[in-house]
Amino acid sequence: MDQRGDPLIWAAVAVILAPDPDSILLIRRAERAGDPWSGHMAFPGGRQDPAEPDLVTTAVRETSEEVGLELQPEHLIGSLDDVVPRTPSLPPIAVRPYVFALDRRPDLTLNPEVAAARWVPLELLLRSDTYRSVRLDILGESRDFPAYRLDDSVVWGMTERILSGLLEKVRQTPSHS
Repeated sequence: MDQRGDPLIWAAVAVILAPDPDSILLIRRAERAGDPWSGHMAFPGGRQDPAEPDLVTTAVRETSEEVGLELQPEHLIGSLDDVVPRTPSLPPIAVRPYVFALDRRPDLTLNPEVAAARWVPLELLLRSDTYRSVRLDILGESRDFPAYRLDDSVVWGMTERILSGLLEKVRQTPSHS
């Protein structure tokens, strides 16, 4: 149950890393009526199907559906902390991020739920000038949010928190300290 007493909906996302240069896959969600995350930058993923045995299965299925990438068990390197929306008007959902590492960048086939996909170099995300506060209008209220600015894209909200958790782990590795 969430703080409002609503049952939690579970979802999973795939945080996918690939080399040349070391990058992370982000998608732009298609504009869809009724979707509170419509048009946002995100990781491939979605809600758990009741028939799925676990959330990693959800992340793998959603990635296949959204970008045509078949993740394999040997690609999974771990998970990050679960995140929930901080905006009370959003659905009571908990998202578990799973991290996958590929040995090459695959070709992607986007389905209609995905407007665009891009590989973002970790080096860019680790730069201090990429991470800053942005002012966004949410439900008619202008608020400042921490975000990653990537040319024409802004990564904020739950995706920003997942990405920040990953980048904190990257900074702690000996090769990036």
